[in-house]
Amino acid sequence: MSLNILFSANDANWQAYETPLTREIHAIAPTANLSRDHAPNETDVIVYAPSGGLKDFTPYTRCQAVLSLWAGVEKIVNISSLTMPLARMVDPGLSQGMMEWVTGHCMRYHLGIDANLAAQNGLWQPQTPPLAQERNITILGLGQLGATCAKQLSHLGFNVTGWSRSPKSIKGVTCLSGTDTLPQALSTAEIVVLLLPNTSATENTLNAQTLAMLPKGACILNPGRGNLIDDAALITALNSGHIAHATLDVFRREPLAPEDPYWAHPKVTVTPHIAAETRASTASQVIAENIRRLMANEPLLHLVDRTAGY
Repeated sequence: MSLNILFSANDANWQAYETPLTREIHAIAPTANLSRDHAPNETDVIVYAPSGGLKDFTPYTRCQAVLSLWAGVEKIVNISSLTMPLARMVDPGLSQGMMEWVTGHCMRYHLGIDANLAAQNGLWQPQTPPLAQERNITILGLGQLGATCAKQLSHLGFNVTGWSRSPKSIKGVTCLSGTDTLPQALSTAEIVVLLLPNTSATENTLNAQTLAMLPKGACILNPGRGNLIDDAALITALNSGHIAHATLDVFRREPLAPEDPYWAHPKVTVTPHIAAETRASTASQVIAENIRRLMANEPLLHLVDRTAGY
């Protein structure tokens, strides 16, 4: 019997994935049939993105697994009819892109590049930046993306503290865990990077209280999730001067409205959700590997913990 794989995502996703995903799947299962049109009772695997509109998994009685094209699963994890195993996307291309974005903006803050550009006024005013080992960076969230960024920044010589809800261990990184250690993680963070998942427990992780825990003059990078920051509290902290600058790539509502105060704020840099993007070529390899594992009765990669939400 041929394996029937349903691709449930929008037209743009299909255009991007049809060729590379077909190639990768056929390399491990030559008779597998990838299609957007399999009947529910004939579907063995679902390759899924919320953009495809599928919300009721009840008819998919034969489906063995749902393989998400997205790293975040907050829009699917609580669907009660989704009872089969769910794997999220951990794409090497996405990790590389995130690492490059975070490293680039950390270096921008570390070297004072914005200040140097603003000071092109004909006055010779040298200000030598500190060395990396004299700069403290905290990363909130030590999943695949956070760990990748923490390792790279540590490799560059920065003092890196990582914080997560559950214990983690990364060579060269001071790893803290649990809500009681969050104040410690924030207290030394000259630069703080938010890479936590989107759950009810992480909403407004940076709020008026926790922003006050950061050293005066700290800078914020948020390429994680828009709901990790209390927007009003951040603007207040920026206006007071306690927070020097924020570079924000994700927002509660996207696209960010033209009238949103972040656009015009002199201490905010907006980037339009470009920090990291799943690449069809590398993501297709991840999907194909999980299909291979499914066929071989091996554990799936990146299984979602439904109770934790990620």
